[in-house]
Amino acid sequence: MQFDYADDIRADFPQLSSRALLVEGINAEADVSADIAPLTGIADLRLAVASEGEFPEIQAWRRTFTSIGLKPTQYRCASEALLRRYRKEGALPTLHPLVDLCNAVSLAFAIPIAAFDGAKLTGAMVVRYADGDESYEAFSGDIEHPEPGEVIFADDARRAHARRWTNRQSGWSAVRAQTRQALIVAEAVHEGAAETTFRLVEDLKASLVKAWPAAILHELAILDGVATRIGSPSR
Repeated sequence: MQFDYADDIRADFPQLSSRALLVEGINAEADVSADIAPLTGIADLRLAVASEGEFPEIQAWRRTFTSIGLKPTQYRCASEALLRRYRKEGALPTLHPLVDLCNAVSLAFAIPIAAFDGAKLTGAMVVRYADGDESYEAFSGDIEHPEPGEVIFADDARRAHARRWTNRQSGWSAVRAQTRQALIVAEAVHEGAAETTFRLVEDLKASLVKAWPAAILHELAILDGVATRIGSPSR
């Protein structure tokens, strides 16, 4: 499996830092509660002194969304949407241990994290501008087509797995109970994003191997426009 960014995305967003992991050997039985608690605690401390819209990580994504013609309060990056819901409701729903863990990490770092079922991806996953004829399956089962120029995650089958760069997964490739392999992507655009995404993924890797001791992690790093492909397992 490969993950990359189109050249024009790289050129238009030189501030973008991204890291990705391919995780093999997961299941829905793991208990991640011990790792989630301190992560939500970090979010609690930050939200106690400022709303999510004041976080520099979120403000940077709002500026990025504005630059591509999206109203940032209509289309929120995934971490802002999670933080906003968490602030209002005091908790997030339990979905799947991998998703729950990624959501908690996203809360703590205020950085969007996407998780895709690797078995549902065809060929390479590329973040690129949409042509407009790609297919996106909503959770309702309806098939949509992105607007030309939208930033999407698309594979070689021309399926869009996320629209408008919001990292909200499609119904087709969402992580579910039967998922055994997942592609996880963390992206940031704020000042110091490369350091933050590095710390995020290192923390996430530690939690992943604790929850799934037999899991194999393949790492892909895309930092400040420098890309490598997923190579040998990191454990």
